Amino acid sequence: MPTIVVYGAGSIGCYIGGRLAAAGAEVVFVGRKRLADEVREHGLRLTDLDGADMHVDRVEYRTEPDVVADATLVLVTVKSSATEEVSETIAPLLNDAAVVVGLQNGLSNASVLREQIDRPVLAGMVPFNVVAQGNGWFHQGSEGGIEVEDSGLLAPYLSLFDVAGLPLTVRSDMDAVLWAKLLLNLNNPINALSGLPLKTELSQRSYRRCLAAAQREALAVGKVAGRIAARLTPLPPAWIPRLLTVPDIVFRNVASSMLAIDPLARSSMWEDLEAGRVTEVDWINGEVVRLGREYGVATPVNDRLVELIRDAERGGRRNWSGPELLAVLTGC
Repeated sequence: MPTIVVYGAGSIGCYIGGRLAAAGAEVVFVGRKRLADEVREHGLRLTDLDGADMHVDRVEYRTEPDVVADATLVLVTVKSSATEEVSETIAPLLNDAAVVVGLQNGLSNASVLREQIDRPVLAGMVPFNVVAQGNGWFHQGSEGGIEVEDSGLLAPYLSLFDVAGLPLTVRSDMDAVLWAKLLLNLNNPINALSGLPLKTELSQRSYRRCLAAAQREALAVGKVAGRIAARLTPLPPAWIPRLLTVPDIVFRNVASSMLAIDPLARSSMWEDLEAGRVTEVDWINGEVVRLGREYGVATPVNDRLVELIRDAERGGRRNWSGPELLAVLTGC
């Protein structure tokens, strides 16, 4: 049986790898000692908002990278800030049969991995949110399926993901998929600064107006930069900002799929701030700011969100009300 290594197994990595292991795949996890100790003591519990509840009692969770030498598939789930370091670490360890898939936020992680790794590297996208509940319990709090760059090299693994309940959708337009995911991820700092669960935050028009403003800037940048967003939701990406600004009662009625989120789910950026970790804001809103500067498009809302998150990383404010945050971002 192929050996799958999940490298950088935090919430997303433990959930995806855990589902694969529960389905019978041979999975080895690599990550921090804290999580290694937690998982060794408690095993893994994987739940989702549809009622799935499964356990993996025997988990091989390592802290050293050398285990990738035996892997035929490596799923990289580290934070974007660690991608370059990871690529340098695992590149000399990979065997000739290895395929690497980057399942990370941002636009350029697969490219960064390819700079060091001479094995096939495929871009991937995980749309759903995973919340660490403690004691080895990881909960999928929103919907969506994993999408990955089209390649025949993944054929041996498709059935494994199917059995695990995580079917892979192969895409020939991953750049467009990653851009569309980034547009949705622009909510991550807003959620982190609200201090609220995602569903509660998105139920309030003032927070949604913040997201709409950030998305409009990104869409303007994308138009100039030639970035086309794939359609990941029932609505085309260009229509979403307008939908976000409708009154709450209208939004609840016409955008129920956007609110199909576990009541306790929060963004990964909120989790990073809670844990005292550096966030991925530079690879999300910061990407919009960077591209805006490159193509001469103003991005004051995303620039301000980056500043507020960096301040929060240093212990700054993290309990902004919707009206307060909207005023700071847009002056409205």
